[in-house]
Amino acid sequence: MEIRNIAIIAHVDHGKTTLVDELLKQSGSFHEHQQVSERAMDSNDLEKERGITILAKCTSVVWKDTRINIIDTPGHADFGGEVERILSMVDGAIVLVDAAEGALPQTKFVVGKALARGLKPIVVVNKVDRGDARPDEVHTEIFDLFASLGANDEQLDFPMLFASGRQGWADTELDGPRKDLSPMFDLILSHVPPPALDKDKPFAMVATILEYDNFLGRVLTGRVEQGRAKVNMPVRAIRQDGTIVETGRLTKLLSFRGLERVPVDEVEAGDIVAVAGLSDTTIPDTIASPEVTGPLPAIPVDPPTLSMTFRLNDGPLGGREGKKVTSRQIRDRLFKETEGNVAIRVTDSPESEAFEVAGRGELQLGVLIETMRREGFELTIGRPRVLFRENEETGEREEPYEEVLIDVDEPYSGVVVEKMSLRKGQMQDMRPSGGDKVRLTFLIPSRGLIGYHGEFLTDTRGTGIMNRLFAGYQPYAGPIEGRRNGSLISSEDGVTTQYSLYSLQDRGTLFLGAGEKVYVGMIIGEHSRENDLEVNCVREKKLTNIRAAGKDEALLLTPPRKMSLEQAIAYIEDDELVEVTPSAVRLRKRYLDPHERKKNERSSKKD
Repeated sequence: MEIRNIAIIAHVDHGKTTLVDELLKQSGSFHEHQQVSERAMDSNDLEKERGITILAKCTSVVWKDTRINIIDTPGHADFGGEVERILSMVDGAIVLVDAAEGALPQTKFVVGKALARGLKPIVVVNKVDRGDARPDEVHTEIFDLFASLGANDEQLDFPMLFASGRQGWADTELDGPRKDLSPMFDLILSHVPPPALDKDKPFAMVATILEYDNFLGRVLTGRVEQGRAKVNMPVRAIRQDGTIVETGRLTKLLSFRGLERVPVDEVEAGDIVAVAGLSDTTIPDTIASPEVTGPLPAIPVDPPTLSMTFRLNDGPLGGREGKKVTSRQIRDRLFKETEGNVAIRVTDSPESEAFEVAGRGELQLGVLIETMRREGFELTIGRPRVLFRENEETGEREEPYEEVLIDVDEPYSGVVVEKMSLRKGQMQDMRPSGGDKVRLTFLIPSRGLIGYHGEFLTDTRGTGIMNRLFAGYQPYAGPIEGRRNGSLISSEDGVTTQYSLYSLQDRGTLFLGAGEKVYVGMIIGEHSRENDLEVNCVREKKLTNIRAAGKDEALLLTPPRKMSLEQAIAYIEDDELVEVTPSAVRLRKRYLDPHERKKNERSSKKD
């Protein structure tokens, strides 16, 4: 049976996973009455909740006696490490673009990587059934994008389809019959070449995806680059520097059939396969026959740009809500994460019982923290910091910059431009984008975006859309003003009362309501002024025969501003931490004792 290997790449929320659902249904991968969840490829709980793809996944369909292996890739730049590796496994790519939004930054990122690998893309303008769709303009935008990314003549002569993944049709003409996805299947067979690999050489493949299975242990997925492999065949794993990691046997070979992984006895060059039986092999090691002496080439992954400190939870409530609370458990979990997630780097911190975790962005690290929280870990997290570097030629200090694309209603464009310029953002472009919306493009230091997203949503009344993409390193832009308001800090241990919170409402915005546990040094709200303020939020009303307890019912509290994990991480300053447990996200000062806090403040001013 012939094989085609393709990746579906696009910006976040342009419909990749929904389209894969329809491809599976129309190829007959599901039985007629089989119950299948929406976005079946997003199997992870966090993916279902957030509606985004975090991990790349493989599936396989058969069309006209040809097996098409399809890889659904993440759309967020923070998970770009997944996309980069996946492209080494495929011979073609479907570039999916929203008919209204057009080519957004992440499309640019993944398309640039695909073109550099020489892949011939198929462009699909999706969601043409949207009321604000502008397919012809989007077609022109994509051509301009390909040209600006250095596409060759063959890549610029890309085939084009108009589609609606949700409705399950694709067509070469905008006003075509719109029946089903068969035009897309046929185009994949005619446009994507079969793998041009040697089946007679000794077996070798690069491990591209790492997963854990309760029954099989470590499962490594990749494309067989040469030769054939059989069950129980002896193999060895080779690092990129040529050292041999381990020798072993392939106890299980699994091939993709629809959403299932099916055991097979033999695979050959071009197959995308999952193998089990190796205990130390990781990404991007080469798994090969004993006669193969050197590793296969693997794509270098872009370096991390952002770092956070993961610490033991040493607060007064530490150890009460989680099962995994020791620094050794945290350390083991973080280093286990680096095995399967090549875009994350973990090092021991100079602080005791703390670790520096570097990644691509706040979302990627936020997903790691949320995953650990659900596994029963307790942590405290420090403020995100960008990773600076020194230019080897000039010796100049450089920092990561991002290209930011903002779609906003015209009345709010002024405040967005003002806030971005305060954060050292340089406007690159400003143009109308349909209706009364404006599309703004900025180049801004990554530091300037930390903590800005919540403020941006407030300024645009929740209507603005911000997309960002790592644009490389540039000279240090100078100091950037942080949060202007101070914190309301609890001066007592105990449980918050309605009576005390009511009297504190005028002092600022509260982050929690009545009946919640607090401790000395915990942040309970944002002060309306620039300085921090210690407050008693557990004070109870003194009862007399005149002042009755029932009068408290008349005290109406403003609903507190509850923060998500990502909002909390983006909000804190350098002297603050986020306490994360399976049942709570709290903000606190780094030094809980007020005397220690003042002493540290004085010493930092001297420095």
